[in-house]
Amino acid sequence: MNRGEIMNKLTEVFRDVFDDGSIALTDTTNADDIEDWDSLSHIALISEIEDAFNSRFTMKDLFTMRNVGEMIDRIEAFQ
Repeated sequence: MNRGEIMNKLTEVFRDVFDDGSIALTDTTNADDIEDWDSLSHIALISEIEDAFNSRFTMKDLFTMRNVGEMIDRIEAFQ
């Protein structure tokens, strides 16, 4: 799966988790850019991303990822 395909799939996950079909992700998108992205929704988001990509983030990943681009980097590493 290439970076564009991962971004498309992530966009679907974000739209589902936040129930907002207008979300448009970029590499620099972070929690400050999505109104409902708080600590509780972050847990649901990570769980859905892990399910969608059949993978698991490490604790280090969870603490160091600062934006969607870094999230995609980690997902690419799973493959």
